[in-house]
Amino acid sequence: MSVAAYCVFCYRKIGTSGPATKKHLPWNDIRKIAKVTGSLILGGFVFITYEVLSLNKLLQIDTQALHQEKLKSYVYVRTASLSPSDYQEQFSTFDGEDHECALWLLLKRSQSEDKAIRLQAVQDLASNSHWHDYQYVTVAQTCDQRTAIGLARSKDVDLRFFLPPPPLPKIKTDYSIEDELRLLLVSLPQTGLDPCVQYFTSLALSESSHTLAAQMGGLWCFGGNGLPYCETLSKIPSETVELFCLQALVQHSKISSHCEKIEAKGGLQLLQRIYQLRKDSAKIQRNIIRIIGNMALDERLHSSIVRAGWVSVLAEVMKSPHIIQSSHASRALANLDRDVVKEKYPDGVYVLHPQYRSSQPIRADILFVHGLLGAAFKTWRQQDIDRRLDRKASEGEEDYSQCWPKTWLASDCPSLRIISVEYDTHLSDWKAKCPVEAHRKSIAFRSSELLDKLKAAGIGDRPLVWVSHSMGGLLVKRMLVDASKNPEMDKIVNNTRGIIFYSVPHHGSQLAEYSINARYLLFPSVEVKELSKDSPALKELNDDFLSFAKDKKFSVLSFAETLPTHIGSMLKLHVVPVESADIGIGDLIPVDVNHLNICKPKKKDAFLYQRTLKFIQDVLAQEL
Repeated sequence: MSVAAYCVFCYRKIGTSGPATKKHLPWNDIRKIAKVTGSLILGGFVFITYEVLSLNKLLQIDTQALHQEKLKSYVYVRTASLSPSDYQEQFSTFDGEDHECALWLLLKRSQSEDKAIRLQAVQDLASNSHWHDYQYVTVAQTCDQRTAIGLARSKDVDLRFFLPPPPLPKIKTDYSIEDELRLLLVSLPQTGLDPCVQYFTSLALSESSHTLAAQMGGLWCFGGNGLPYCETLSKIPSETVELFCLQALVQHSKISSHCEKIEAKGGLQLLQRIYQLRKDSAKIQRNIIRIIGNMALDERLHSSIVRAGWVSVLAEVMKSPHIIQSSHASRALANLDRDVVKEKYPDGVYVLHPQYRSSQPIRADILFVHGLLGAAFKTWRQQDIDRRLDRKASEGEEDYSQCWPKTWLASDCPSLRIISVEYDTHLSDWKAKCPVEAHRKSIAFRSSELLDKLKAAGIGDRPLVWVSHSMGGLLVKRMLVDASKNPEMDKIVNNTRGIIFYSVPHHGSQLAEYSINARYLLFPSVEVKELSKDSPALKELNDDFLSFAKDKKFSVLSFAETLPTHIGSMLKLHVVPVESADIGIGDLIPVDVNHLNICKPKKKDAFLYQRTLKFIQDVLAQEL
């Protein structure tokens, strides 16, 4: 390139550069040009000098304005983290401003072999709110996988730290999303499957939407509430079919070898496309993130998950005000974060607190187990109040807790890890999500299944308090009895400090007796049958539990309902009488609420919550 051409190039570079361009670099270029020009003048090329002089006149810059802009660009970080010696050692030859050195130093430290240095660097990156746009982009483009995941799990992190999902390859024009999902399901193993997985897959792979509608007569969704009945059987909305396919994939994603096949067949990219297209469907997005969380249990798939752009998506969903969405994202990121989180969270195990990285050490665990027709989040919400009758409640509506263990308890006991589990339950086999293998719904089977999940999540490694509602209390007793007989699970028993029972039918429930009278209980489920009053199985379970609970000196607190509960439109039932809620040890406290509200305090200063909080603090006094 000729000198004159180079001068014009530099002029264009300065004239078109954005605010993020470093102003001093073009001047260095000009000084170099001047040196060359001077030597060429000696050779007689005077016209080049004219070019430079003309260029100099065009570049009259207000240096005071530049200085003010330079001051704005400084990033203030902790001096303890970035000492002068750090600059001198790492960036003695770096041609840039101090704040540029700070950025690159933090990036370098985030990849340190020293874990403490690495974690501190990620924390410093995330906590600094003075970076420019181009600096966020720099971090997004240059940080490694471990740093990106750490930033995503940092509280109040700026989403500019993350690159958007990569452009997705175009699909064949004659294929719909529904077709793509079915092709993915067809590519997965179809034999030797768990009967429930096979059942769900067969539904999703039916020949056509029309056939599917005719067979199901309304499509009962096996991952949540009942799907709406289609008024016409000739066509099912594409969103409904997609949801069926996704919930079949949820079941497949619980099998490690199937996760590998989902990744190999481009499933991560397909799920990304559906996620972006279905931003108006919380159910579809929640199922997709659930699949990603299951796949993240396999560390061999982490790189593929990151490359498919899921870290940026999960970081955004973590900020969702909807607790179910944010908790699914939190679980997925925790399974990806092998730098800090040693536990793994299987499907149905959710950490309510802490959902972000924290320097606060975890002293103990609190485990919430819901009951019949319950769920990991909705069971533990604040009691609904009639806003028309309660003006104070209406004024404080914004303080309503969708899940009081996540809000109130986490605030009062920040050093606790709070976990809530979820499992499917039904009043009737007529509405069962998976109508095969009834024994899977028994308390004994659920105990074995859930114990394995809790062990993977590190339950038993710390002091532990159980909190249960209704049938969940029977499941807690069954798990503790089973764990006491298994040497591999004895830590769960030995570290149990206390148990809270909210209206647990230790001696049975009238619900089973009245099931014949309820229209939707014509075929009582296994769960309901096990709740029969004075059931021999319940008596044996209670005797087995008490025999070693007294020996272990467990602290026990029981709450009992005193008001009846409306079941459907025709039945009003006292689900768990006070005498059935009395386990025989610990304190028993009757409360003037019904069965559903016994675990839903009206507000934070309500007796139900305050007594629960005191029990937890008392039994964990040494740890807290």
